[in-house]
Amino acid sequence: MRPPAAWPHQVGVLPSRAQAFLHRAEADRLHRAIEDGGTAVVRQMLSGTGGAGKTQLAADYARTAWDIGGLDVLVWVTASTHTSAVAAFAQAGSELCQADADDPEKAARSFLAWLTPKAGQQPCRWLIVLDDVADPQDLSGLWPPDSAYGRTLVTTRRRDAALTGQGRHQVEVGVFTEAEAVAYLTDALAGHGHIEPVGQLTALAADLGHLPLALSQAAAYLIDAGETAAAYRELLADRATKLTDLAPDTLPDEQPLAVAAAWSLSIDRADTFHPAGLARPLLQLAALLDGNGIPQDVLTGGPARAHLASHRAATSPTAERPPASRPDAVRALRALYRLNLIDHTPETPHQAVRVHQLIQRAVRDTLTPDQHYQYARTAADALQTAWPGVERDTVLAQALRANTQALIRITEGTLCRPDAHEVLYLLGESLGGSGQVGAAATYFQHLVDTVTSNLGADHPKTLTARGQLAHWQGFAGDAAGAAEAVANLLPDRVRVLGPHHPDTLATRRELARWRRVTWDLTGSATILADLLSDCLRVLGPDHPDTLTTRWTMARLQAISGDAAGAAIAFAELLADRDRVLGPHHPDTLATRREVARWRGVDGDAEKAATILANLLPDCLRVLGPDDINTLITRRLLARFQRDAGDAAGAAAALTELLPDCLRVLGPDHNDTIITRREMALTLGATGNARGAVAAFADLLPDCRRALGADHYETLIVRQELANWQGVAGDAAGAAKAYTELAPHLARVLGDDHPDTFATRRSLAHWRARGNQP
Repeated sequence: MRPPAAWPHQVGVLPSRAQAFLHRAEADRLHRAIEDGGTAVVRQMLSGTGGAGKTQLAADYARTAWDIGGLDVLVWVTASTHTSAVAAFAQAGSELCQADADDPEKAARSFLAWLTPKAGQQPCRWLIVLDDVADPQDLSGLWPPDSAYGRTLVTTRRRDAALTGQGRHQVEVGVFTEAEAVAYLTDALAGHGHIEPVGQLTALAADLGHLPLALSQAAAYLIDAGETAAAYRELLADRATKLTDLAPDTLPDEQPLAVAAAWSLSIDRADTFHPAGLARPLLQLAALLDGNGIPQDVLTGGPARAHLASHRAATSPTAERPPASRPDAVRALRALYRLNLIDHTPETPHQAVRVHQLIQRAVRDTLTPDQHYQYARTAADALQTAWPGVERDTVLAQALRANTQALIRITEGTLCRPDAHEVLYLLGESLGGSGQVGAAATYFQHLVDTVTSNLGADHPKTLTARGQLAHWQGFAGDAAGAAEAVANLLPDRVRVLGPHHPDTLATRRELARWRRVTWDLTGSATILADLLSDCLRVLGPDHPDTLTTRWTMARLQAISGDAAGAAIAFAELLADRDRVLGPHHPDTLATRREVARWRGVDGDAEKAATILANLLPDCLRVLGPDDINTLITRRLLARFQRDAGDAAGAAAALTELLPDCLRVLGPDHNDTIITRREMALTLGATGNARGAVAAFADLLPDCRRALGADHYETLIVRQELANWQGVAGDAAGAAKAYTELAPHLARVLGDDHPDTFATRRSLAHWRARGNQP
């Protein structure tokens, strides 16, 4: 019998060091974990997705420990199966403790027993690396013993509880940082005389999600093909190119799999977990969404569960496929999580699922055209189902928008065939409702172009997109353009849908709205009078569109200068909306707000403040704190507090409101600008006229930039700036400002507009105060 091998002794072959091996933070964490814990922490787990570089990190750690003379025995075990692990331990047993190699199971047990320290024996400092553990059950009965002199290092894609605990320390291996990825590409390419601009390497690293395996194979492809990083990125961006087309002919660093195949075995294994057959179809849905964060409800809601059920095996050829429950969908997510195919954090439900972009790409590459189409429509259904009627939660709304944008980007025109999916319109409405009115207008212009190309100019969904474009174009500050766009849309809707179709009636109402905003009050009133008659006849008095028409008429009444009449009209509308829609419907709450607003404008500030103070808790409860209607209610409450004599309370309320407006709506939104105007007015009301002048002077350039020089809000700010200049003692400056403003108002609003008259009166007043002719 051959004598035991002398120490130091190595069993198994360590993988070769990667040509451009990069020292990274995970290596430091691995060393620190052992050093900080001393020999008590004897089992380390390197866990991460395929291609993250776990094996190279483990080999580097083992090589370093061996080279510095810190080991007596090093055993490298390929542990992807029970058989391969037993074979490696049997070989170690044969070489180190004269175990019988003809009985591998017995030889393996003999070696593991030999590792346990025994009294009177020379201590053996050992390190065993169990590389690529695919199933924790494969190691049943094969775990090396705890030893004051030994350490075990495991690499695995798994995150099972069976691999943690019992003194095992887990080190998550992620992708490279941006700096690490760029440094790796630079070194890998420069070693072959291939020099690329840093900007291109940074962009390429981002395109590949900083995944070490992908970067390694991309570098090899560039070197072998003589391509530039820019050309490679163009190929990668081309959806007709599959990941398999971008693999080098010979994989670098003895890598066994190309990137495209790196996760196939993991997906196969995840699909065997209970409930069997659900992990793969769920990952296929996730591959079409935003890998940076998918709401859990999107992947566990009704459409996703129907998708899962359709992929479940029937119990017999004639039996129906069993349904998939929400717990089934969650278990499928956990199966994907256990195999490091996704990150799953249920404690953050609106961004619960994250998927690496190359895993998504590899999964999409396996789909047939029919599957790609069907799964895209299913994903759109899932997003639409998860979208709340009232966007109380801004984090959820942002996540839904990001996922819809990703789905559109990935699937291109799929969502427009054979009909434009409703989620396309939800995205634009949500953008505008969140305060991103310019982005909403830009989005709907793109949607108009897309649906026109796919469905034709006369398709009802095309007309709907045109209506939304006009709506947000107006809210983005181009009221004249909105009025013109709606006027052009109306005859097309009459021709295609008929004169009494609800969408046609709504278009007439929109035309009246934008005519009012552009100060064609007579034209607006004429349209609304005819429209209300038709709504009453066609839809009935209680139809929501009829009630909305009455709302628009009341707004026109208020803008025309009849605040008292508007308050009465809104009060009458409130009674009907409360009866038809209920007291907590958003439209009912908005009507309560308008009753308060116009009672306050008519002179009863105290009553207005009381109504708004009672309304605010309902807005917070029903709409949420970040809804624009809640923010407007807070602003109006502060305004009428001030008008009722509590300027200090109003100032405090507006100071709290402005950061919320900036966060939710952004600095350029009309309501953010109005809030700043109210703050400046409140400064003046507290006696700080100079502070009001400074605040209005700061606001005016922002109004001009964000809204335009002719926007009504810009003109109001100029009026207020001129007035407070005079109040602050600069009568000449006020007169000069009003002199410049008066012709501008006459051009934009007309000679007969109340604000034009008011400006002329103010001009005369400050000229007289300044003794000017």
